Amino acid sequence: MIEKLYDIYLRHPKVSIDTRKISKGCLFFALKGPNFNANEFAITALEKGASYAVVDEEKYVIDERYILVEDALETLQKLGKHHRKYINCPVLGITGTNGKTTSKELCFQVLKQEFKTIATAGNLNNHIGVPLTLLSIPTDTEFAIIEMGANHIGEIDFLCNIAEPNYGVITNVGKAHLEGFGSLNGVLQTKTELYRYLSKNSRPVFIKDNQQILIEKTPNNCEKISFGQQTDSTWHIGYKGAQPFVKVGIDDVEIQSQLIGDYNFDNIALSIAVGLQFGISINKIKKAIEGYSPTNNRSQIIKTRSNTVLLDAYNANPMSVEKAIHNLSNINHQKKMMILGDMFELGQEADKEHINVINLCLNSGIKEVFFVGEIFNRLNQTAYKAYKNTNALTEYLQGHQVEEAFILIKGSRGMKLEQVVDYL
Repeated sequence: MIEKLYDIYLRHPKVSIDTRKISKGCLFFALKGPNFNANEFAITALEKGASYAVVDEEKYVIDERYILVEDALETLQKLGKHHRKYINCPVLGITGTNGKTTSKELCFQVLKQEFKTIATAGNLNNHIGVPLTLLSIPTDTEFAIIEMGANHIGEIDFLCNIAEPNYGVITNVGKAHLEGFGSLNGVLQTKTELYRYLSKNSRPVFIKDNQQILIEKTPNNCEKISFGQQTDSTWHIGYKGAQPFVKVGIDDVEIQSQLIGDYNFDNIALSIAVGLQFGISINKIKKAIEGYSPTNNRSQIIKTRSNTVLLDAYNANPMSVEKAIHNLSNINHQKKMMILGDMFELGQEADKEHINVINLCLNSGIKEVFFVGEIFNRLNQTAYKAYKNTNALTEYLQGHQVEEAFILIKGSRGMKLEQVVDYL
């Protein structure tokens, strides 16, 4: 069945799962979710220009343009895995608690200086996004970067068996998605599934030289390509500060990024190591990194009428929030302020981790902190202000203008804290 479907895919090499994003001649896969059944919309996809619709309920099959399978999602995954056989370029797999997408974007900017490179679009890094990414890779691609996310044990191993990476990197390991992982040890077990997959074929891993826990978890038969500030690393890269944008150095070349926060040093260093490992000149690497500017609410600097806002509201977990607070503490600015939203998917650890953040704020020396969300609002026993939701905070800000401040905005995606920027 997959062979026949692959023949159709080769004639129609565009794949869609969203009727709002149908391109003429594409293959539409009718996936199901908790609140939708895309089999119902297969006819709409065809009307909008799809050539075929892959469905898994016979009652929706009207004519020869419908391809009936047992499970549309499983078929999508098998098709992606089948196409991987014909992708002859190196594939770099990236996972980790924080920094996956930024690392992926930086590596993409660097590698495309020399190679025809394809990378995961946006954050399509799960059991749906990975096969979609693979199916977007033409066979003449010279380098591919696959981002892999997880929220439960076994997911990275599953994605590796679809993407079959030749190289891998784990950006870091921290507390996130604890509802699915159970504990930090569960996170570590899952992320290092990438290492165990690569070790089966003695494939190399890129590893930050100070991540001792990951170094210890790297199988002996994996070649370690180390990078960072230690002089005995494979690629020695120096940290030159972040006031507020990160500056790095390698040999006598300085690279001034547009990325804010000392925590972004690791992401930048990885992209430099990847570039150098694959023969890209340091001058081309410098051009790529200095030309990259983050988007989508990830460490964006926004100048408002009265303030400078560091908008990092795409996601949040205890590790990333701690790093953001630490970074703000080190920035030279007379008036600093934080707006911190609830961190989601922490399960039974939620209260403990939010209390830890409150204590970090108290110890940071930053006097103005606004907490947003039901958890922070319930737990806050300090002089800091707390609000149940983003709307409540915006109502307060409408009557209390903030002036000449450097403001960190950090919270989980569902908090929608980017809405606050208009009132700053």
